[in-house]
Amino acid sequence: MSEKPQKIQLFHTCLVNEFYPEVGMAVVNVLEHLGIEVNVPLRQTCCGQPAYNTGFQKDAKKAARYTVELLSKTEGPIVIPSGSCTDMIIHQYPILFREDTDFLPEVTAVTKRCYEFTQFLVDVLGVSKLGARLDARAAYHQSCHLLRGLGIKKQPASLLENIENLKIMTIEEKDECCGFGGTFAAKHPDISGSIMQKKIRNIENSKADMVVSCDMGCLMHLEGGLHRKGSTIKLRHIAQVLEAGLQ
Repeated sequence: MSEKPQKIQLFHTCLVNEFYPEVGMAVVNVLEHLGIEVNVPLRQTCCGQPAYNTGFQKDAKKAARYTVELLSKTEGPIVIPSGSCTDMIIHQYPILFREDTDFLPEVTAVTKRCYEFTQFLVDVLGVSKLGARLDARAAYHQSCHLLRGLGIKKQPASLLENIENLKIMTIEEKDECCGFGGTFAAKHPDISGSIMQKKIRNIENSKADMVVSCDMGCLMHLEGGLHRKGSTIKLRHIAQVLEAGLQ
């Protein structure tokens, strides 16, 4: 993208819209701070990932078609505060519609406009330092879809490292899964819980007072485990950390 965009479309995701609207507002506030006009397409629904991961291809395709048709009516970059949903749209939609030659061009046109939140800030806007300041000890959790699906690693780290007074703590085995995996946590709770407990031990050993990630699915999962332990460690989407630093 040669010219820096002046406005974007926000695909807010289900978890943000239904459970963590404050994350959506943080995304908006950070982007508006950078002079970006944020539009939120009405009547957004699920991108279809839960159905897709569970094997319900027909239901996933229905949700995906609706999403593509909705976003096709908009203009400009599409920013998504989730590596998981971004990966679904960019990489799995073309697979779902690979035999639908009439609709595939519309799918491709939409996927080319999609960016995960930190990817948009660093790679598109060229911003890694927002002038934020925050006194905290933060450990960054690399979500699987973000890291492995999208290959996004340096962008979140750059944004966090440029927050003044924020001390970045190291989590052992930081690139290991938290155990959520979407519907995996529901289908295999014992395995999921075991993976989560290992991640939580590493988080506690890091001495961080805050865990930061780019995916609310991971944070929701870890929040449940930490809450049951009576932990005071906070869970924050990276947009919330940037917003707090700007305030």
